[in-house]
Amino acid sequence: MHKLRHLLTPLDLSVPELDRLLSLAGEIASDPAAWQSACAGKKLATLFYEPSTRTRLSFEAAMLNLGGSVLGFSSAGSSSVSKGETVADTIRIVSCYADICAMRHPLEGAPWVASRFSRIPVVNAGDGGHQHPTQTLADLLTILRRLGRLDHLTVGFCGDLKYGRTVHSLIAALSRYEGNRFVCISPEELRLPAAQRAAAGDAVVETADLEAVLPQLDLLYMTRIQQERFTDPAEYQRLRGSYILTRKKLSAAKETMPVLHPLPRVDEIDPDVDDDPRAAYFEQAQNGVYARMALILTLLGLAPDPLDAKEEKEPLSLPGLHCGDPRCITGSAERPVPLFVRAADGSLRCWYCGRPVTE
Repeated sequence: MHKLRHLLTPLDLSVPELDRLLSLAGEIASDPAAWQSACAGKKLATLFYEPSTRTRLSFEAAMLNLGGSVLGFSSAGSSSVSKGETVADTIRIVSCYADICAMRHPLEGAPWVASRFSRIPVVNAGDGGHQHPTQTLADLLTILRRLGRLDHLTVGFCGDLKYGRTVHSLIAALSRYEGNRFVCISPEELRLPAAQRAAAGDAVVETADLEAVLPQLDLLYMTRIQQERFTDPAEYQRLRGSYILTRKKLSAAKETMPVLHPLPRVDEIDPDVDDDPRAAYFEQAQNGVYARMALILTLLGLAPDPLDAKEEKEPLSLPGLHCGDPRCITGSAERPVPLFVRAADGSLRCWYCGRPVTE
């Protein structure tokens, strides 16, 4: 019998599972038509509490390409959350209607809450500034198809590394492959959070100078300064435009160095870069469809190579602790959400958002 599995973080897949999924995505990319009936009769629910174009349409295209159907909502205002319904109750209902769901939510940890009450696979399609594992699948597939490997790479991440959930997820995934090194390029205020730095260990180097490090990079991952993550509009205005990649700056980089970006872009990549052979961000979006097709097949138990059996560890619940971050699902109007914690580097961290918890 197929065992229920979710994808909430890239670490939910073992490296062998991830490699098999990427191999399947590559097969699909080579012949998409061969899979056009693979999910006939299956339904995907897209639960998007936050605006999205690429991710939502990519999930929908993936399921339709597989011969399945799609239902759901594209904003919180068009769902029963506007009436006060909780994530837990929403997923209980959706489990009656669909076979798999993709959830995007502005509160960090919301997909974790959903997974605890769901009878169908839950895919995290982005939770606040926390994680975005399916974008990571698109990123990894693009890197693999461009460079032929996922190890021994010097990867530059540039822009908003503090709130950039795509960066957090990709570093977590690439850290498991041998010999990778990460050059994190950002203003002081938008540096990689301590938890992500600690997870990557000595492989992380921080700098504010993009042009100085460009020649040493095998891959450059540009990100947008995300206005929606700032509580202070003045801080956003001060930091926007911190880095702008142009064709002239790119001339210092390796001829084989692909430029990735999760999109949408604002002004961080000049349009004159689009015609450079190293520009891989629109190709990256196409690869996202293939990666999500492979993921849907895998989570539904329809892939040629099934997922391995996985023993889920119950998180530890300690009374008297709280996360205290308003961006976390535990500190929102979603209450009651029990606080679970996990040990990390000798400290206790919130199970949902990964931040230290306090008494």
